[in-house]
Amino acid sequence: MKKTFFLVLTVLMVSCGMNESAKTKRIITVSIAPFEYFVKAIGSDDFAVNVMVPAGASPHIYEPWPGQINMLRKSEAYVSNGFLGFEMSWLPKFYDVNKTMEKLSLGTSLNLIEADHSHEGEHAEKADPHFWMSPKNGVVIAAKVKDLLCRLNPAGTEKYTANYDSLIIKINDLDRKAEELFADQKGNVFITYHPTLAYLARDYGLEELTLEHEGKEPSPARLKELIDIAREKNIKKIFLTREYDKRQVEALSAETGAEIVVIDPLSPDWFDAVNFIITALHDSFIQSR
Repeated sequence: MKKTFFLVLTVLMVSCGMNESAKTKRIITVSIAPFEYFVKAIGSDDFAVNVMVPAGASPHIYEPWPGQINMLRKSEAYVSNGFLGFEMSWLPKFYDVNKTMEKLSLGTSLNLIEADHSHEGEHAEKADPHFWMSPKNGVVIAAKVKDLLCRLNPAGTEKYTANYDSLIIKINDLDRKAEELFADQKGNVFITYHPTLAYLARDYGLEELTLEHEGKEPSPARLKELIDIAREKNIKKIFLTREYDKRQVEALSAETGAEIVVIDPLSPDWFDAVNFIITALHDSFIQSR
C-alpha cells in the first residue's frame, strides 16, 4: 500500500510539473525515462518531455494515467521502445489518441536479441527490449533522436547537431571505457535477477545469467543451479534491477556470500546509470579473480 501511495504521488507530481512546463513548450512523449535523457541532451530545453513509465514502475506491465494521456494528445512525437510489455497493448491506442504526432520506434533501428537470448535476429518479433543499456546502441539512439528533433524544429538544427556531437563524444568515451575494462574479461559470467543487460553482455563479450525466466520467479532447481555457478566462478556481485523484489536475490546472496548491487536501468540519467553498471561489473570480475 505504501509503495502504491508513493507511486501515485510521484506520478501526480510529475504530471503537475509537466503541465506547467507544457504550457510554454512543445511536447514529446517517450516510453521510458532513459529516452528523455537523449531528448534533453540534444534538444536542450526546447521540448517538454512526457514520460509514460515513471520511476519505480515496471515498463512490462505499466498502465498510463489520464494525465499522461492528456499530454500525449498534445505531443508532436512519440518515441517508443517498440518491444516493452506495456507498449504491446498500448501503442496502437496511443497512436489513435494522437494521429498526427510523429512516431519514432527506436528498436527498429538496431540489431536486436530474441527475448529468450538464444540467438540474435534483426527486428526479431519477440525481442529483448533492453537495448538502451549498451553504449554502442546509445550511439544509434542519439542519432535517431537528433534526426527527429531536426525534423520537428528545423530552426534548431544547428544547436541540435552541436549538442548531438558533444553527446556522441561522451558516449564514445563510455564505449571505449567498457572496451578497455572488459578487454581481458571476455566470456566472464555475471548474474542478474531480471534479464536487463543482454546487450551490454553481447557487445563486450560477457555472459549474463538470470534468475528470472520469461517473467517468472526462479524454480528451486534454477536457484540451485545458479548457486553452484556462483560458487564455482567465485561470483562476488549479483545485480538487481531497482523495481524488482529482492527476496530471491537475497536467497542467492545468503548461499554464496555475493553482494547485492542495485542498478537502475530506468534512470532518467542514462549516462550515469550505464557508467555505474560498467564500473560495477568490472569491479565484480576483479574481485572474483
